[in-house]
Amino acid sequence: MDLSRPVDYIARTTEQYSALGFEPYQWAHRPDPPAWAPLDKPLSESTVLLVGSGGAYREGQVAFHWKDDTGIRHIPTDQPASDVRVTHFAYDLEPARSDPNIVFPVDRLNEMVADGTIGGLAPEALACMGGIYSVSRAEEELAPAILDSMAQMPTDIDLVLLVPV
Repeated sequence: MDLSRPVDYIARTTEQYSALGFEPYQWAHRPDPPAWAPLDKPLSESTVLLVGSGGAYREGQVAFHWKDDTGIRHIPTDQPASDVRVTHFAYDLEPARSDPNIVFPVDRLNEMVADGTIGGLAPEALACMGGIYSVSRAEEELAPAILDSMAQMPTDIDLVLLVPV
């Protein structure tokens, strides 16, 4: 892979799904991108919420099912990534199981808090399964569950770091 050029994620995902024997991936396209919302304070004073779609869950929680699992898992951010487990059907799990920070960078974000790069980390991160074929289920179940969880956080969230897989 040539790291000097952008990755064509649509072509790459299409190839990966074909290699796994799945139906061709159906991309959901929206005509208008979401509105840009600039930060109103420095990153060093901002609280970040981690949301990952790599199928991360905490030891003791129920693992995600295969495609179309729209559940979310709340993962304490004061726990090390070594307590995080991953399951997913669309990527090689061995590297992420060896170091969950690859798909759920909780340790790296805590390091950024410690060195002052970011102001803080939400007390819980949110994790979901990225392999949702049903656009309507993602929009009607998953997205509202994430927004509800954000609204119930005891800390004000200034920005969300989305880590897709």
